Amino acid sequence: MTTSRLYLYDTTLRDGQQTQGVQFSTTEKVRIAQMLDALGVDHIEGGWPGANPTDSDFFDAAPQTRATMTAFGMTKRSGRSAANDDVLAAVLNAGTPSICLVGKSHVFHVRTALGIPLDENLDNISASFAHVREKGREAIFDAEHFFDGYRADPAYALACLHAAYSEGARWVVLCDTNGGTLPNEIRRTVEAAIASGIPGDNIGIHTHDDTGQAVSNSLAAVEAGARQIQGTLNGLGERCGNANLTTIIPTLLLKEPFASDLRTGVSEDALKGLLRASRTLDDILNRVPAKQAPYVGHSAFAHKAGLHASAIAKDPTTYEHVDPATVGNERIVPMSNQAGQSNLRQRLREAGLDVEPGDPRLGRILDSVKEREARGYAYDTAQASFELLARRELGLLPRYFDVDRYRVISERRRNAKGQVVTVSEAVVTIQIGPKRITSFYENAHAATEPDAGPVNALSRALAADLGELQAYIDDLRLTDFAVRITDGGTEAVTRVVIDSEDGQGRQWTTVGVSANIIDASFDALVDAITWKLVRDGAPVPA
Repeated sequence: MTTSRLYLYDTTLRDGQQTQGVQFSTTEKVRIAQMLDALGVDHIEGGWPGANPTDSDFFDAAPQTRATMTAFGMTKRSGRSAANDDVLAAVLNAGTPSICLVGKSHVFHVRTALGIPLDENLDNISASFAHVREKGREAIFDAEHFFDGYRADPAYALACLHAAYSEGARWVVLCDTNGGTLPNEIRRTVEAAIASGIPGDNIGIHTHDDTGQAVSNSLAAVEAGARQIQGTLNGLGERCGNANLTTIIPTLLLKEPFASDLRTGVSEDALKGLLRASRTLDDILNRVPAKQAPYVGHSAFAHKAGLHASAIAKDPTTYEHVDPATVGNERIVPMSNQAGQSNLRQRLREAGLDVEPGDPRLGRILDSVKEREARGYAYDTAQASFELLARRELGLLPRYFDVDRYRVISERRRNAKGQVVTVSEAVVTIQIGPKRITSFYENAHAATEPDAGPVNALSRALAADLGELQAYIDDLRLTDFAVRITDGGTEAVTRVVIDSEDGQGRQWTTVGVSANIIDASFDALVDAITWKLVRDGAPVPA
């Protein structure tokens, strides 16, 4: 059976950088480009040369990639030739083998935004792509507002595509710039573009997620015959974001009819690195990963209901549409007071603990979970804390260290420059074998700065010196800290949930509960460290 080649075009470094609150450094852009190249995309759009110093610097420092590096710009402006347009020249001067130029394809935008005659816009498109072709570069036309334009004036929108295609554009990309088009209209419009004389092998799709359907719209375009998909990693982009390649890529490789009918540049081995790529981007942006993201979310393969867990234990395909391992993820069977022994035994097996049915310790674990959740704990997300609880009941939890005491002090004052600062100090004393170790940490920060308060100081002090165990936690990092009040009034109980990760890409969640937020935080921090020591097989100090 003959399969068709589908090309993946990533615009994380350009369109993704237009996300509110996102600004990549040159070094970060190089790192992301290398990661995208390893994943197997076909084009990496690096930015708009000349638009800002970072994009210009990136093209100067851009890594050598298997993927085709692409510079983005716009068609020439009216009143000058393509050869004498300095904005177009800056794009060509980036030296990339591929050039993507955006141009108007909607009569409303030509008349209102550009303020020029319709024929003049067509001439600008034609002249721009003739110039790019003369320079020997691959040319890509981003037909901005194409679907809105086609709805308003089909003949003119198609004429814009042909103005680029007839002058040698390798790809004409149909853009749903405002993100308001629905899949059926996407499909019909792509079919109309192909019927007009532009082969599907030269048509791309660029969608935005303003109706939550950017992925569906991209797949609808492919079903209609388009053979390039543009998108971003983790769906970054203006407003609601772009089509999410983190979702599109595994769908193309793992779902029918795409898996049988299409080929991409992403290998099975590269697909296993998808979760790592997604988390790396979140790490660069200092963002908390979306737990319910398709394929790569922490909860994407979590099975809380006892009925589900029982079936999963017999055959994972009963409640999983793909094998989590194909995208680098893993199955999670959370524990909660709704759980039964099926959930419990499955979760224990995943932790490497095989307990026979009917073992009385199973009942004790369930009783402990229910009793603690009645006090405010939540184990459906805090898998690491659950595992430690279970190991303790099973007599399988090593005793790495004991906490003798801790103290945290926070003081708000003005420094020598008259600035308001908050100083947080933490002292932690632990017993490791025969050694008693006291660690101190202090942070001083502006009153408006986040993530540098008393919990941060306590975390730093606790992890500052674990004696002979220190090497096991050097790559541990806290990624999120959430607080919830479970009971109000004078008897309020605070639940603290902490997400952690390490250099191996593992992520885990721990929970602490107390009337004192610092105490709850400390319990969750201790669990985070203990879980890592257990999972890394750290020896118990003599």
